[in-house]
Amino acid sequence: LDEPSIGLHPGDLDRLLAILDRLREQGNTILVVEHDGATIAASDHVIDLGPGGGRQGGQVVFAGPVSRLREDPASLTGQYLSGRLRVRRPARRRPQGARGIHLEGVTTHNLKDLSLFLPLGNLTVVTGVSGSGKSSLVADTLHPLVLAELRRGGGDHPAVRSFRMAGEPVRHVYFVDQTPVGRTPRSTPATYTGVFDEIRRFYARLPEAQARGLTAGHFSFNLAAGRCQACRGMGQVRVEMRFLPDSFLLCPQCQGARYQPDLLRVRFQGRSIAEVLDLTVSEALELFLNFPAIRKRLQVLEETGLGYVRLGQPTPSLSGGEQERLKLGVQLLATPGQSTLFLLDEPTTGLHFADVDRLCQLVHHLVDQGHSVVAIEHNLDFIQQADWIVDLGPGPGARGGQILYAGPLEGILDCPASLTGTFLRRHLKDVAPRSGRG
Repeated sequence: LDEPSIGLHPGDLDRLLAILDRLREQGNTILVVEHDGATIAASDHVIDLGPGGGRQGGQVVFAGPVSRLREDPASLTGQYLSGRLRVRRPARRRPQGARGIHLEGVTTHNLKDLSLFLPLGNLTVVTGVSGSGKSSLVADTLHPLVLAELRRGGGDHPAVRSFRMAGEPVRHVYFVDQTPVGRTPRSTPATYTGVFDEIRRFYARLPEAQARGLTAGHFSFNLAAGRCQACRGMGQVRVEMRFLPDSFLLCPQCQGARYQPDLLRVRFQGRSIAEVLDLTVSEALELFLNFPAIRKRLQVLEETGLGYVRLGQPTPSLSGGEQERLKLGVQLLATPGQSTLFLLDEPTTGLHFADVDRLCQLVHHLVDQGHSVVAIEHNLDFIQQADWIVDLGPGPGARGGQILYAGPLEGILDCPASLTGTFLRRHLKDVAPRSGRG
């Protein structure tokens, strides 16, 4: 199973674990790739890989029972499971003012005539069991309404009776989900974020390139001037299979370099542009540290936790969570210093505890800069970061679509109708009411 906990509320997770237990008791063997702490804790045997991501990983850090994993100082996973390390909690919650979004009479899909307030300048988390209406509220209602408001000066929706935005206006709205950002090897993190444009211009300014009359276009693997003609700059050749899906094999002419040989002779600190594409974001950041236009874009990717991803890695090979963080990085580059509403769809998908911690700090940094974030999420470590929570339920489908709680984080802990509150209360045994922001 590949991360079966994705998209599951903690209440649904209990049922999943019960099913896995039953399968095991029937004599089956179950191998699970997972980041969820409860699923790891319920296992009989753990294989922990690392110690880092990408080139810094690929080693067996630990293999054995969970009880020993918790005691192993070499395992980052074990340190989080034991409580020696924890995802950081905010020192204080942000206050809510009059600035915000008012919705009344929302009946999208299974939503039952909802009326609610979403404060701007806050981190708002929309929670609830799977199928309770979270995507209906955020993706299918809030996003098109705010988008129409920004484009036409007035937003309306057939399933919403009333919508208005109070206070200082939002300048941009972005819905960041896990849909693929590209479908071929031509799409890479470098091309998608625009950092490759800066790198190509940089290489065209190198003395050897100028002496040979090379331009930034020559350093593009999408243009005929400098790309390998055998694979047309893909680094791979497509092999059509008669009864199976097409396969991609390493280009026999350029051996995956994507470029003609003479382009590879232009080097910066001993690296050709093809070798730069093979660097991770962190390695490239070190290489171009003194070049602001390139450094700025790489730093954003590093901050979103993608430092281990190679610049030239085909984006179809990225996980859903990695694709979402890549999109978030692009939007951060597009809206510096402007009031933006970010709508995130389960941003912790595929993230280790340490990566969740890093993501949370990035989101707090966004809100502290004057942006607003509304996130659909089940991860309790992320939910505990919220200034404001909207909890939907009580069940899925027709049994959901109601607001069980809407308000500051601490209030949900005392809401008997909220299953999210029950699990969060166990997770946050030492939370005390807080206000303001230091």
